[in-house]
Amino acid sequence: MPHFPQAFPDTRMRRLRQHEWVRSLVRENRLAPADLIWSMVVHDGAEARIPVPSMPGVFRLSPEAAAAEARRARALGIPALAIFPHIDPAKKDARGSEANNPDGLVARSIRAIKDAVPDIGVVCDVALDPFTDHGHDGLLEGNVIPNDATVECLVAQALMQARAGADVIAPSDMMDGRVGAIRRALDQAGHENVMLLAYSAKYASGFYGPYRDAIGSAKALRGDKKTYQMDPANGDEGLREAALDLAEGADMIMVKPGLPYLDMVWRIKHAFGVPVVVFQVSGEYAMMKAAAANGWLDGPRVMMESLTCFRRAGADAIISYWAPEAAEILAGS
Repeated sequence: MPHFPQAFPDTRMRRLRQHEWVRSLVRENRLAPADLIWSMVVHDGAEARIPVPSMPGVFRLSPEAAAAEARRARALGIPALAIFPHIDPAKKDARGSEANNPDGLVARSIRAIKDAVPDIGVVCDVALDPFTDHGHDGLLEGNVIPNDATVECLVAQALMQARAGADVIAPSDMMDGRVGAIRRALDQAGHENVMLLAYSAKYASGFYGPYRDAIGSAKALRGDKKTYQMDPANGDEGLREAALDLAEGADMIMVKPGLPYLDMVWRIKHAFGVPVVVFQVSGEYAMMKAAAANGWLDGPRVMMESLTCFRRAGADAIISYWAPEAAEILAGS
């Protein structure tokens, strides 16, 4: 920080806080709908919308309902959607075979959204956990997640998503080398303009519980994911992960979860100067919603405060289940 020799009473910091017009004038960071990516869960059942009990206000959407919400997103100025699938449990198996089905839920959802709103961005998660009967992001051999064999499955999944029309492939599995393998496969298949958003600093967090409820993997998960997701105690490791993913062809870097890891957003942004995306995950959403429902917090206020804090920490974009609510507030401000 620069040295300011002036002291009180010559300097009164409150002068710049006394009116809304001056607070707005000197505000260092601003939040806009264009900074948001709407995290959306799709499902393959008959119902248009199914509420997620642990995430009030969040629904599993049919592909047609997701397309309708894409039109809403476009009208609100939200530039992109991130879709996550809840599939029929009968379609799950040990290898997550449904993950690369060209006529499956993800492909149909991408096509429905793109048919409805061609110019909205579609971000697709690459990981096997919504599709496996054991709930892990990769294959499972005994108690081990084999890295290289899993990467082969992830490449097939990414290619299917690109062929269906996804704009951004977002590998969230945390296998070593998967970014480079996916980038090579996309380029060789003529998808060189499809972007890669690497979940580089993805932590083995307790904040994912409601999401696993939303996609139907909570009860299936055997053990934990600590052998591939990062230890919450580590920061330098996240920088190494980001550096490796960038070297393998990542266009953007993800930090997940969000609020407990603002330091990683800051460190990665300042270390590499690349686009950084942060994921305000299901647990963050659920705990603020629950506190607001009990009258303990002002829900809209803490929502907007948390989203603004991501921008202050250096995030270029924020994936959030709150995106439409936040965009509506911003439209009225």
